[in-house]
Amino acid sequence: MNRAWAIALALTLLAAAQYDYSKMAPLSQYLMDRSAEIALAQTAAPPSVSGNATVLVLSSHGYVVGKKGSNGFTCIVERGWMPPFDQKDFWSTSLRAPICYNAAASRTVLQYTFRRTQLALAGLSRSQIYARLQAMSLPTPEPGSMSYMLSKEQNLGVGVGAWMPHLMFHLPKSYGAGDGASWGADLPGSPVLFDNGHHLNPEPQTIMMVPVSKWSDGSAAPPM
Repeated sequence: MNRAWAIALALTLLAAAQYDYSKMAPLSQYLMDRSAEIALAQTAAPPSVSGNATVLVLSSHGYVVGKKGSNGFTCIVERGWMPPFDQKDFWSTSLRAPICYNAAASRTVLQYTFRRTQLALAGLSRSQIYARLQAMSLPTPEPGSMSYMLSKEQNLGVGVGAWMPHLMFHLPKSYGAGDGASWGADLPGSPVLFDNGHHLNPEPQTIMMVPVSKWSDGSAAPPM
């Protein structure tokens, strides 16, 4: 191993270990070059989808349009305030989650990202954001809401990384042990997974995930 590279890796790991996940880091650590962010957001879905999608980029005032699209899809890179609230690296500056919402999800589910981002940029703590969201009247997912998360470059958090390319189906929130029963979620051999993490969030949605075999660039993904 190259000595300089080894030293750089050690410093990176040390910084990650010492990072204070109890609060938001300076905003500059979450921002990206505009062109790079557009390109990363578009990796969430196949080019046939993301190429004509509207792409949003993060600014100091929230998300703004970086590229106007025409097919009803919206692609965005989520940041460290969007994971489940109990995720240990909530506020992570390295989390980058490219996602492309279809038109139905863009009208409803995407509003959750806008609200969390607004609260995060206003300086609220994790617990304050949770409480504010609980008190808000948020839209339930519109029928047919779905999204793509097929980016090989996604970083969904410590211990998760790129995980797997997958589709997400956003449903109105339900409660109880049998939430995924009508989908056959989590049964042996079933490709459908019930998203337990986001189910604990205050947003009024239940997510069913379906891992797929290829990343958005067409290359093969590891088996589930």
